[in-house]
Amino acid sequence: MDEVYYEAIDLLKKLISTPSISRDEEKAGDVVARFLADCGFEVNRHGNNVWVTAPDYSVDKPTILLNSHIDTVKPASGWTHNPFEAEDDGEKIYGLGSNDAGASVVSLIAAFRMLAVEPRQYNLLFLASCEEEVSGKNGIESVLPLLPEIAVAIVGEPTQMHPAVAEKGLMVLDGEVKGKAGHAARNEGVNAIYEAIPVIETLRNLTFPVESAFLGPVKISVTQIAAGTQHNVVPDACRFVVDVRTTDAYTNEETLSLISEAVPQAHLVARSTRLRPSSISDSHPLVGRLKMSGRKPFGSPTLSDQALMPFQSVKIGPGASARSHTADEFIYKSEIREAIQLYYSLLKDLSI
Repeated sequence: MDEVYYEAIDLLKKLISTPSISRDEEKAGDVVARFLADCGFEVNRHGNNVWVTAPDYSVDKPTILLNSHIDTVKPASGWTHNPFEAEDDGEKIYGLGSNDAGASVVSLIAAFRMLAVEPRQYNLLFLASCEEEVSGKNGIESVLPLLPEIAVAIVGEPTQMHPAVAEKGLMVLDGEVKGKAGHAARNEGVNAIYEAIPVIETLRNLTFPVESAFLGPVKISVTQIAAGTQHNVVPDACRFVVDVRTTDAYTNEETLSLISEAVPQAHLVARSTRLRPSSISDSHPLVGRLKMSGRKPFGSPTLSDQALMPFQSVKIGPGASARSHTADEFIYKSEIREAIQLYYSLLKDLSI
């Protein structure tokens, strides 16, 4: 435990010192691949995604995926430390991606190393994915077809080691309400802005019959609006953008259908339905073990690679979500040690 912990700390420092803004993670992928190869594992790579499988793989056993991401957002303003230099004050490690999600990456690798050499009733696979922060198509979505069938995944994100057993999905809708052009000085035309006002008000107050137990209601927010060409022309179209945070109570397609039915005077088109809500059964053995260890299940409003996983998953990792994407991002070293121990004890002797 001590050996893998100290090596995890060293790996985190290398990752922080290797800039890996989304879509530019090649060097961070190199760092992870080299580390795993030095540990004696056969490394697989697709683009900037890196994965390894425990050597006793069998098609007759279910497979558990351990996943976290190596990309980061761009540094926010206000840093008083160098975001691309790991600074260790003995208690904390500062640096971009230390909390989100470098600590999860290195903690999952450490647990994978210990579990890979022990007998298990399941296959174990670790994947360091890229483009998570931008939900990019060259990230985990491009890798899943190359992996064996996954029974369940543990997704490393900063949750203070409490399990997110459900996660909201995302749809962005482009909406349009039509009017009729006319001269603003005369009583003619149909003002598309006025036609859009009741549509936007309906969306603002729209509720659905079923709410998610952990995620609550679907959240609908009109976030952008545009209309008109000049001050003296009645606009013939009003366009708007809707941010929809979906839940496991409905599929994204069902949610889109319900919204469209509520505002038939508007034309709504989803940019994508691929970022889906996710959940794991309350009766799953992973959830049961986490509850027994005193961890509190919750529903997460923030998006992760879970949105692209067509299988059950639970999101749990060291650090706090509130530190993510902030200046002077940091992780407590004790949080990494705790995470390694919890991941290991969670998965040791597990039967699924």
